[in-house]
Amino acid sequence: MPLSEQEQRLLDEMERSLYQNDAEFVAAVSGGGRGRTNYTALVSGILVAVLGVGLLVAGIMLRQPIIGVAGFIVMFVGVLLAIGGPRHRRVAASGGPSGPSGKRPSGGPPRRPAGFMDRMNDRWERRQGDDRR
Repeated sequence: MPLSEQEQRLLDEMERSLYQNDAEFVAAVSGGGRGRTNYTALVSGILVAVLGVGLLVAGIMLRQPIIGVAGFIVMFVGVLLAIGGPRHRRVAASGGPSGPSGKRPSGGPPRRPAGFMDRMNDRWERRQGDDRR
């Protein structure tokens, strides 16, 4: 069942508002923050995992538990590397702590990147300030 014209306009307006007010959330939900597959990390992770399986089997064959445990750890790290790859922060896209101009504001100590809760608190305060006007 298609939407009426009024519902379609309302939906378009809500979507534009979401894109304007919460671009980071939209990028995270739409998968835009994921980027392309890092094949180097994938191949190296698989190779490390295979090496870990070899160490695990060698530890079992030699009846040396420490080699088997080390093999399991190496295998686990390889799988994590293959699945997740290295995490790179997108500092340039968001402007980072130095702002969109690329220059650090003068005066005061350099700021560390804001954490999740700091960003949420800032957004809440901005919204509360807009509602009070």
